[in-house]
Amino acid sequence: MAERDLKSTSGGIVSVEETLKAIMKDSGTGRKLPPVHLWNPDHCGDIGMEIRADGSWWHEGTRIGREKLVKLFATILRKDEDGETYLVTPYEKVIVRVEDAPFLAIRVDRAGEAGPDQTLAFTTNLGDVTLAGPDMALKVDIDDKTGEPAPYVMVRGRLEAKLTRATFYELVDMAVPSGEDEALLGVWSQGVFFEIGRTE
Repeated sequence: MAERDLKSTSGGIVSVEETLKAIMKDSGTGRKLPPVHLWNPDHCGDIGMEIRADGSWWHEGTRIGREKLVKLFATILRKDEDGETYLVTPYEKVIVRVEDAPFLAIRVDRAGEAGPDQTLAFTTNLGDVTLAGPDMALKVDIDDKTGEPAPYVMVRGRLEAKLTRATFYELVDMAVPSGEDEALLGVWSQGVFFEIGRTE
């Protein structure tokens, strides 16, 4: 887990601010996002854009291999109330078909003292950082047929990131029993207990 690599300037527990600085340095993030929530263009089109379950971006059946271009597109991504995901500019929006989630959470860092006071920071495959908490929920859906967990964390707006298997395993390692039900496991972040599974 990335928290093992972080050093606190105070010599004590790593703070959220220190964690974020380390993440930003590692991933080269820190970009300012455009105000897509304020843009309401009339024109809506379909140019054959899709994001597959593995996080890859495709246009008319061809994978977009330029990472800078994908990251640029990701900054203008928005999921609307109709459940559809779009690339949005002030002048138009185009639909993006999303197979699972638009982002993958490839890293989790823990800051603060373990327990209710800790904060979990998730980094996506495209460099977004989100702090799980009251406004950015962490959830685990269970497939009815296979029983497989599908964990997600909110990134921004209605856009979610699916946790990679390795990230989810790290989360499981942090899990503690619920105070009310010892068989119910979960993790704390910013004072919120998020359920991730049961031991029975």
